[in-house]
Amino acid sequence: MTSLQLVAFATVLTWVMILTAGLARAHVGGLKVAFGNRHEMPATQPAWIDRADRAAKNMLENLPLFIGLVAVTYLGNRQSARVDLGAHLFLWARLAYWPIYVAGIPVVRTFVWLVSIAGLALIFTALF
Repeated sequence: MTSLQLVAFATVLTWVMILTAGLARAHVGGLKVAFGNRHEMPATQPAWIDRADRAAKNMLENLPLFIGLVAVTYLGNRQSARVDLGAHLFLWARLAYWPIYVAGIPVVRTFVWLVSIAGLALIFTALF
């Protein structure tokens, strides 16, 4: 699988993460939350829903970095096995990160996140 295909999968993963957090929040808050502005959220909701939302936001912060680095490798004709390996590291770590974060496993979550960052760093090193 090429790094461009992995960008597509990471994009779909991001969408699924956002959708999951939103649907869970709407399920707890009812139709008012689902179709409203979300100014008045339910006072209590399961902690995993907040964690799912934070995991999705974290992915939204990291996805542009991933897309940008992969795009630069293609535009600069620097795609290589190193880029693909970094892209695999990023995607698979982010896929593991999501349920670990939602489950509330703090230390493991950080290490898995660091693996995804190492994947980004590996892609970056292919530029030089």
